[in-house]
Amino acid sequence: MLPYPLLLLYRNFKRFKSTFFINLIGLSTGLACALLIYLWISDERSFDRYHALDGRLYQVLENRRTAAGIETQTGTVPLLAEALRREMPEIELVATTTPVPFFPPFTLAAGGRQLTAVPKYADPAFFQLFSYPLLVGTPATVLRDKHAIVLSEALATKFFGSPQRSLGKAVKWQLAADSTQTSLVAGVFAGVPRNSSEQFDFVLPFASFRDRMQMSETIKWDDDGPYNTYLALKEGADPAQFQAKLAGLLRTKSAQAQAQARTLFVRPFAAGYLHGTYENGVATGGRIAYVRLFALIAGLILLIASINFMNLFTAKASRRVKEVGIRKALGASRAALIGQYLTESVVMALLALVVAVGLVQLVLPQFSALTGKPLALHWEWPLVAAGLALALGTGLLAGSYPAFYLSGFQPAAVLKGKLPTRAGDVWTRQGLVVLQFTLSVLFIVAVVVVNAQLAFVQRQPLGYDKAHVLRFETAGKAARQQAAFLSEVKKLPGVVQASSVLGGFLGGRHIAEMSWRGKRLPVATMLVNYDLLETMGMHLVAGRSFAPQFRADSAGIIVNQTLVAGLGMPDPVGQQLDGSRIVGVVRDFHYESLHEKIKPLLLRLDPQINTVLVKLQPNAEQGAIARLQQLYAAYNPGFTLDYTFLDADYQAQYAAERRVAVLARYFAGLAILISALGLLGLAAFTAERRRKEIGIRKALGASELGIVWLLTSSLTGLVVVAIALALPLSYLLLQRWLEGFAYRVAWQWWYFAAAGTGALLIAWLTVGVQAWRAARRNPVLSLRAE
Repeated sequence: MLPYPLLLLYRNFKRFKSTFFINLIGLSTGLACALLIYLWISDERSFDRYHALDGRLYQVLENRRTAAGIETQTGTVPLLAEALRREMPEIELVATTTPVPFFPPFTLAAGGRQLTAVPKYADPAFFQLFSYPLLVGTPATVLRDKHAIVLSEALATKFFGSPQRSLGKAVKWQLAADSTQTSLVAGVFAGVPRNSSEQFDFVLPFASFRDRMQMSETIKWDDDGPYNTYLALKEGADPAQFQAKLAGLLRTKSAQAQAQARTLFVRPFAAGYLHGTYENGVATGGRIAYVRLFALIAGLILLIASINFMNLFTAKASRRVKEVGIRKALGASRAALIGQYLTESVVMALLALVVAVGLVQLVLPQFSALTGKPLALHWEWPLVAAGLALALGTGLLAGSYPAFYLSGFQPAAVLKGKLPTRAGDVWTRQGLVVLQFTLSVLFIVAVVVVNAQLAFVQRQPLGYDKAHVLRFETAGKAARQQAAFLSEVKKLPGVVQASSVLGGFLGGRHIAEMSWRGKRLPVATMLVNYDLLETMGMHLVAGRSFAPQFRADSAGIIVNQTLVAGLGMPDPVGQQLDGSRIVGVVRDFHYESLHEKIKPLLLRLDPQINTVLVKLQPNAEQGAIARLQQLYAAYNPGFTLDYTFLDADYQAQYAAERRVAVLARYFAGLAILISALGLLGLAAFTAERRRKEIGIRKALGASELGIVWLLTSSLTGLVVVAIALALPLSYLLLQRWLEGFAYRVAWQWWYFAAAGTGALLIAWLTVGVQAWRAARRNPVLSLRAE
């Protein structure tokens, strides 16, 4: 014997099979979308939250007032950690570290093997602050010795066979062309989790870096610092009070900080991943914008699916109105009827959840590939609770209107066969259809605009030629003998030109303020080798490029047009800027993504930097790469040449937008599918309800096209209203998204025309099929049935 709610569901299935399947498909598709988005959001929110001190773990940031406004930077002066340790009793632990992008990979040699690996320098408290479990060594002591090194488990296993065998063993390491250093393994950590915002392979003591850079003698409080400072507050310490004390610390140390109103503040460490964007000193978003966007998309798709349920349920009211009358006549209260209908919708949603889980299992590999995350359904309580909450919420939302609608009928009227007709009910049902299609049109416009912006990014002139440019890091002998290595690279057949740059050609740069004749400007610095402009196809507008025959170029700089304009230099070549002589002016080029405006930039010569850029001849790439690999192997036996193409690096800057575009395409398709299903159900129901009328009209000579128009006109009108509402709304919402780009596509009229026409065609196709079938029906059969 089935429980009563399941029995009702079974009876409804037998009576209204098409409606049942439309509801089941709509709800299960909507819930599957919501579950997939939940998995993605959970993964995003899990970043950097696995540390044991999470909740008390903070990063120190600095706000600095400049001529362009307040600039927020994560880098801090390396004197800060010691001052905080000494002067702030609220702090339990504090450590300075180097950010991972600060260094290119080091060359490590041990146990007869050579490898390149990503480094990090950190203070002794690093492994106490952060939960990277040590397999060998103790957190408080592994970084105390300046000659220590802490390896990841993977690195220790490659070098020595196991973490335990590595303890005390010597590891030689080399940074680019620097001389070889030797450190002893003091600890091994169990790797960095995937959901960490920083990925590194080994850690060296920051004290050794401090000695190497002679910081004790050279670093002042006025200096900029690219170093990160992390701290953990003691249990019970008030973050707000600590923040107030911290804010003015720099101004007590430095007259320049006082003048520039440099202010320190702390941000919860785990918040850095999602809330990483600041404008004029205020956090304005970051990846959290996409988390919110996809949460909104999940909610809207569930709303669209719920609207189907509401509309079809109330459209069938005429079939259930007698049931309501009888139950009320037998003494059932309105509350009991509301409970019954809500139970039906919740049971329906739970059944849809079961189907949705199957759909998720089916598409999860493809969804993981799209998002670039290895997502999986782990049936732990948060996922179970989320699934049940989604189903329960959807069931209650979908069943709320039908429950209150049906339970409101008066028993005396409906038992006499009088179905109450209320204008408000009709308006509500039509309003829900309008809302449903408004959201669908919004999705279509979003897909069109996001793809247009990505196409614009591809077309935008960048000020350099990124095609056929190979990028790789040198190590070992190739790094030590950089000039000789580059000279031989340039001689290889298929190579047009070669140069090098520090850290990579794309991405943010360290910014410091510079002054000229009383004007101050924040200026980014790019360290480059000879021939960079020629390799990248950049254009000089004045002066010349760096050249070996000009020995004074070691103290020279090349500046971009934005810097010249910002400082108001009438004749920049030959001018001195903070002690450096300007030898050339390069045309502005985009060294950051198009999210950012081109900033003032100077290029400074450094022939020892080791991120190599090689311009290859078109259609000769494969041969040139093979010869390059042979040359690299001759310099560094045992090393492999790990390279990427610059245009791939450029595309990687827009990976988030590209994923949004692809996902928006799929979700828009599903939203339209669910909306069309609802429209299909309503059209079928309308055609069935007006069967007798259609038969009479045909018997009186009405044409089939006239019948089709009769059935489609009202629903077409609703879709047109939805389009009229959706287009201005989509403009407002997507304009906000586009404002995240400093360079963005201009709005075109056809974005709206395409979305509106597409929605209208889908609606006509959906309704038209049902209307045509009704119009083709033999009127004799319809009238005989009546």
